[in-house]
Amino acid sequence: MELENKIAIVTGGAQGIGAAIALDLAKNGAHIAIVDRVPANAICDEIAKLGRRAIALSADVASTREVQSAVNAIVKEFGRVDILVNNAGINRDAVIWKMTEEQWDAVLDVDLKGCFNFVRAVAPLFKEQASGKIVNIASINGLRGKFGQVNYSAAKAGVVGLTKAVARELAKFNVNCNCVAPGLIETEMVRQMPDDARQKSLDEILIGRFGQAEDIAWAVTFLCSERARHITGEVIKVDGGQYI
Repeated sequence: MELENKIAIVTGGAQGIGAAIALDLAKNGAHIAIVDRVPANAICDEIAKLGRRAIALSADVASTREVQSAVNAIVKEFGRVDILVNNAGINRDAVIWKMTEEQWDAVLDVDLKGCFNFVRAVAPLFKEQASGKIVNIASINGLRGKFGQVNYSAAKAGVVGLTKAVARELAKFNVNCNCVAPGLIETEMVRQMPDDARQKSLDEILIGRFGQAEDIAWAVTFLCSERARHITGEVIKVDGGQYI
């Protein structure tokens, strides 16, 4: 298998896109550490059925202390880390003239600072072992902007910039750092959208269907494999042509 016995951290891996990523990495041979504030027992059980080890840790990704503690616990449990997938994210939507400071800070803290915290925590490990794969989940809205999402768009644009800078800094240590930028993915939140809003979004997608969580997972697994060894600093849009 492509990722046989690799150790992967997946933030926000208890449900949705994060759970699909964790499961696909496990299907390809990796053992998984899920970091989420939501219980991850169900996905850990699925991973265990594949014959892979899985642990779940609760941590606030916006807390430097909690992130470092989580990474220390993962290293103690598995002995190393090979893969980091920064998937944890939230949204607090509002147009800019109605957006509160709390809404702005909450999204930037989780979506951007959380990414920074985990990359900074694993970077010394990856440098020492001279290997590692980092995949940050951004969004096409970080590339084009989105009405009502100035905080989310800004945070995800920041993730893109962070990814490119980290790719430069860690390349000499044989570490690849890339982004996956999803378009609209059919999660529970999307399924609950009003019909007219769903149709408006669907009309943007050239392929004519919403993406599924596994579409993102497959791209992440590829970037974590040696088949992507010569790819770093890139942003791969998985959006069915929505960005175009």
